[in-house]
Amino acid sequence: MSSPREAIQNSVPHTRAGNGIVLEDLKRFGPDANFPPLNLAQSKKYCKTLADRHYENFSIASLLVPRAIRQDFFNVYAFCRWSDDLADELGDSAKSLRYLGWWQQQLQECFHGKASHPVFLALEESIRIHGLPIKPFQDLLEAFVQDQHTTRYSTDEDVLGYCRGSANPVGRILLQFGKVDSDHAKQLSDQICTGLQIANFCQDIRQDALRGRIYLPKERWVQYPITENEILTGNVSCNLVHAMQDWVSTAQSHLVAGLPLVEHVPRWLARDIQLCARGGLTVLENISNVGFDVWTQPIEVTRKQKVRLLLQAILRPRSLELTGFNNLAGPILV
Repeated sequence: MSSPREAIQNSVPHTRAGNGIVLEDLKRFGPDANFPPLNLAQSKKYCKTLADRHYENFSIASLLVPRAIRQDFFNVYAFCRWSDDLADELGDSAKSLRYLGWWQQQLQECFHGKASHPVFLALEESIRIHGLPIKPFQDLLEAFVQDQHTTRYSTDEDVLGYCRGSANPVGRILLQFGKVDSDHAKQLSDQICTGLQIANFCQDIRQDALRGRIYLPKERWVQYPITENEILTGNVSCNLVHAMQDWVSTAQSHLVAGLPLVEHVPRWLARDIQLCARGGLTVLENISNVGFDVWTQPIEVTRKQKVRLLLQAILRPRSLELTGFNNLAGPILV
């Protein structure tokens, strides 16, 4: 539930069950394939199937969306899924850059009414119906490109800059689905998306380290102090635990600051926001419960937690109550 670029991500185990789906589909729909074109109905079905098959419980969130725009969610999700996998699952930055360049070209063709890839054939209809601009999609792709050559960040502000491209555009697209256009709502949405992205960084620090990436900014290394090697190898020292605790608290602060967005959007969208934001808070709570050791302890949202989150989203979509979530900034014993 915590990954904004995918709209909802309830847990990220060390091995993602959906890996390989897009990679296999590259043989059919990639730049080097001579695939028979799909029609619009087939393309929409492909996007829905992709959303249903991948490891995130995206289908749970989609159930809270009005049927009339549910397909639009699938289409945007499919775009994000392809983008993310092209960036992270090819195992070679040069290859990823090549494919991301091709994907950017496909995006341009989509906005010029010349879509051919099934994801963009389906997305083209959503763009037309909702008047979606190209910039959020471009920003997302630029963040994925950035991941290929930027593997360290110096300051918190640098990380926030990355989040403005990698996370916040997804929230702004969803606001357009709800016909919400106020600057205040956009700012609150950015807070939630940034909080979800940092929560994802906290949860996925082991996976990212395996890819050679560290999103925890260097200024925090100096503050505690900790070393790059500790982060990469998961040598869980007292200082590293405290650094993680502080970062988890930062993510929590963003999510709590953005939660009032539920008061400014349609009821159906408030339910989705509750599910995403509280899902992120639950991930952070679970990280706290294992002593902030995300290297040796899998962080997963339990079935019981998922049911509670879903019921709360359905029954109390406007709630700002945070009972049950601890302030994660307090002292801990190591």
